[in-house]
Formats: sequence, structure tokens, C-alpha cells
Amino acid sequence: MEESVAIDAKRILLRYGAPIAILDKVPEAKRIEFARVIARTTLAEREKALKKLLAAEGFMEG
Repeated sequence: MEESVAIDAKRILLRYGAPIAILDKVPEAKRIEFARVIARTTLAEREKALKKLLAAEGFMEG
């Protein structure tokens, strides 16, 4: 069950613009956390919010 959650989280993050090279560096638990935040964000803001989240956590430049 937990593996499917991690896979779904990765799919969500990729769908909303997370670069795969950066996403591969993000621990699984963080991916799930990020996906949950993005799922609660309005559709129009998801890509922007994801990039801010990744930058705030130090995974990519803002």
C-alpha cells in the first residue's frame, strides 16, 4: 500500500512540473508530503506552489 502512495506522489509531482532529475533527489517521505500539499492547492496554482516548495526545501533554485 505505501509503495503505491509513493508512486502516486511521484506522478503528481511530475505532472505539476517537478524536474525528474530533482525529484530523484527528494526522499520518498518528502515526495508524499509535497504531493499532499499540492493536492490541496488550487489547480491554477499547483505548478507555481510546487516550485516554491522545492526551492524552500533546498532541492532547486527559486
